[in-house]
Amino acid sequence: MTYYLTPERLEELKKELEILKGQKRNEVSERLLRAKEFGDLSENSEYVEAREEQSRVETRIYELEDMMKHVSIIKKGDGGVEARIGSTLTVEKDGVTKTFTIVGSEESKPEENKISNESPLGAAFLGKKAGDSAQVSTPNGQATYKITRVE
Repeated sequence: MTYYLTPERLEELKKELEILKGQKRNEVSERLLRAKEFGDLSENSEYVEAREEQSRVETRIYELEDMMKHVSIIKKGDGGVEARIGSTLTVEKDGVTKTFTIVGSEESKPEENKISNESPLGAAFLGKKAGDSAQVSTPNGQATYKITRVE
């Protein structure tokens, strides 16, 4: 699987990975050592919680390392003809104009009009040009968006 990330998001994830591999691993290790001092591990809730935290940390480290291996950097829209990941689109639906930026799933923030390339709306826009229409299935039926600009 390819992870589409902006350079800024990639830097954020690299910092998170660094913290997890250093500081967070050390904290969990110390918690495990303290919990072992309480004796019987089978009924030691501190130990169980520390092990669960260790599992979460290691899982996230694995996820981030996998992302780093399969990352594709999103370049800001270059005014190209077709919508692609990184493009900012101006669209019109029912007389209302909106602007969306197509990003990878790791960066989608619908409240900021950053939509995933994997979302129904983002997928419908990919490959479209200014002047094209995109059909999207919604719970209320089909919605048609007219693309007025691709940046």
